[in-house]
Amino acid sequence: MSTQPILLGGVEAGGTKFICGVASADGVIIDQIRIPATSPDETLDAVAAFFVDAQSRHGRLSALAIVSFGPLSLQPDAPDFGAITSTPKPGWSDVNLLARLRRRLDVPITLDTDVNGAAVGERLFGSGQGLESFCYVTVGTGVGVGVMIDGAPHGGANHPEAGHIRLPRTKGDETFSGVCPFHGDCLEGLASGPALQTRWGAAAETFSHDHPAWPMAAEYIAGLCTNLTYTLRPERIIIGGGVMQPHMYDLVRQALVRQLGGYDASLRDLDMKTYIAEPTAGVSAGLIGALALAYRYVTGEWPKDWATQGQDQIGLEMVDATGIEPVTPSV
Repeated sequence: MSTQPILLGGVEAGGTKFICGVASADGVIIDQIRIPATSPDETLDAVAAFFVDAQSRHGRLSALAIVSFGPLSLQPDAPDFGAITSTPKPGWSDVNLLARLRRRLDVPITLDTDVNGAAVGERLFGSGQGLESFCYVTVGTGVGVGVMIDGAPHGGANHPEAGHIRLPRTKGDETFSGVCPFHGDCLEGLASGPALQTRWGAAAETFSHDHPAWPMAAEYIAGLCTNLTYTLRPERIIIGGGVMQPHMYDLVRQALVRQLGGYDASLRDLDMKTYIAEPTAGVSAGLIGALALAYRYVTGEWPKDWATQGQDQIGLEMVDATGIEPVTPSV
């Protein structure tokens, strides 16, 4: 039996950046880097170079877990297993993350969705603590949904793509064609950050609190929450992402109450202030979720009593870097 200490690798692969980290078995991150998501070749070469260098200094990784934007091919016997499939992100369709990194890294690698990774982070350290079943939603450049059922991420080969459901148009938004390159006016095409920018000609973060974009987006996001509520009955729906500015939570709660329409006594008793929740695990929830997935891959169980909740707590400086030396914590 090997006596080599457990060393974990994690990658949070997002549409604009890849955050990579190495942690010890107690969850303490000892190396971390942020790499811009440019071309697949440039980005994945930089990811591989980071882990090659980290292993030269810290030892061989016990496992590496990647949580990525999708859609992903997660059926192990599929010919494209490990690939990003028909993604809206230009240049990244049919890029096989697993195959490319396995060519450079001789370590066990596992893959899941970025929203499932964030959901794991929220269950360990954030708004999902103590819950067995909840949904994690992100509304930003895209719209994604991660689902935790019985304390584990749901999906695998059939991971949810609830960001692309079709919803009734809100009043006054009947003519906007939407921005999703596959569906036009699906949820992502109507309520994502790019949809708001296309509809009103400015970035959402520049809008005032009384801008009509917010209640309109809240209606669509509440529509998603209505569908999740009726189909999955989660204990909580945690919503993050750049579109979810602080004032949006009450707008979504109010819209959700209207859309539920008083149906089902158990739903009427929901406390909306806790049912629709903000993420609280910190900006590194996705990376911590990936590291936890790597830990589970090695040990067969979720980590307990980890010493860190991510970059927020350990003070690692995050830098944009492509193929440069990774950042290490100050002593």
